[in-house]
Amino acid sequence: MKNYVKEGQKLPLFGIGPYLISGIGVVALAGIILAATVFSFARLEGIWVWVFRILAVLMILSGAAVWYIGALRSDMDKSITENKLRTSGIYSWVRNPMYSGWWILITGISFIWHNYMVLPFILINWIILTVVLKNTEEIWLADLYGDEYLEYKERVNRCIPWIPKRGS
Repeated sequence: MKNYVKEGQKLPLFGIGPYLISGIGVVALAGIILAATVFSFARLEGIWVWVFRILAVLMILSGAAVWYIGALRSDMDKSITENKLRTSGIYSWVRNPMYSGWWILITGISFIWHNYMVLPFILINWIILTVVLKNTEEIWLADLYGDEYLEYKERVNRCIPWIPKRGS
């Protein structure tokens, strides 16, 4: 995929993002359709309906916020075009906030159906996200930034926003 903005730019602006997010979206949609039809027996009742719905709202809002901050408020496109590793702001809490935001948001949407059979599809999406990132962007970044990226990778989680480890 070639989506460079300026000469000398080492990484594509969008990377594998559109493909990865589309893929996990399709997996989630399959899980939702199956939960509403084939696995309707697994629909939760009582208080669990509200637990899942509250979790859904919280995850949708937090996923959208993480994506928004990582994609639109971080100036990441400038870092990419200037070949600089971004490790501050939300990137000190999570290495992939745009992917994380989408995964959290899609997970929240899956919870709306209050059916425990969506849980394996959430796990499948997590595995897809992890495997694809480890085998593409993490390799690209290690090749481009070397020890700086490897040190950053040790301090900051790949996909779950978390308080930075000491030394950040």
